Amino acid sequence: MSVARKAEDGHTLAVRDLQVVGAEGPLAARLYKAAVDGRRDVLIVFFHGGGFVDGDLEDADPFLRHLSVASGYPVVLSSTYTLATVKPFPAAAEDAHAVLTWAKKNKTKLGWTGKRMLVAGIEAGANLAAVCTLMARDRGAPRLAGQILLMPMLDPGLSTCSMREMPTCPDKAKVFDECAAAYRGYLPHAADRSHPYASPLQSSRLKNLPPALILSIEDDPLRDEAEAYGGKLIQSGVPTTVRRLHAAQALQEPNARDTCACRGQALAEIANFIAGLDEEGEPASC
Repeated sequence: MSVARKAEDGHTLAVRDLQVVGAEGPLAARLYKAAVDGRRDVLIVFFHGGGFVDGDLEDADPFLRHLSVASGYPVVLSSTYTLATVKPFPAAAEDAHAVLTWAKKNKTKLGWTGKRMLVAGIEAGANLAAVCTLMARDRGAPRLAGQILLMPMLDPGLSTCSMREMPTCPDKAKVFDECAAAYRGYLPHAADRSHPYASPLQSSRLKNLPPALILSIEDDPLRDEAEAYGGKLIQSGVPTTVRRLHAAQALQEPNARDTCACRGQALAEIANFIAGLDEEGEPASC
């Protein structure tokens, strides 16, 4: 069903629920198409957060409504994936890659030209987005023009300084505990925690990946791993932009990262990143 609504800036936004095909069957998805003066040669495929064990299409819905207009490229596909409570790693990663493959084959149904596909996600979904770029490179398809990682979960070892300081802060210990529990659910086998498709931060093969935009938040325990991954991509020759945002609200609050992503600074960074990609998926020359 397609529902047309007015976005905050007055543009008409058509939102339609549909099904896509994951690795083992159909998955719920949602398509956002804004009536703005933007080219339809870009599709953004987005994966929600929830620590691999929770979350659905509603979590990032407010953010994606903003993004579909503010980005200037108004075709956004938000997809679910198999949660770890149903089946652990690598089910979600395989779903995410399968969704990209499905989207490429069904470009007419989605209303884009098929020229450029970007993958994006927030928190656990950003992990899947990063992993998809590795899988697409390793498997030869689909070709991706860029990756947008919003406050990504990338380190199952919880080893960064910003993460290790969490248990010592009574008001933030809950955030650490939730991350630890999420990884226990997603990666029940210790050996999987070093797999690059589970922990991109530990991968030693990061060359030939699409340009990246990585947004972190100050005071977020995920901050250091996000920024460390950006540094590794840069060292591997991947054009990468890393930005640290001001937190919109305490990260202990539900959907705090999604709320932060809705802010103008995050949306502007995403719009600028997309605008800086040329037709071949490389940064445009200044």
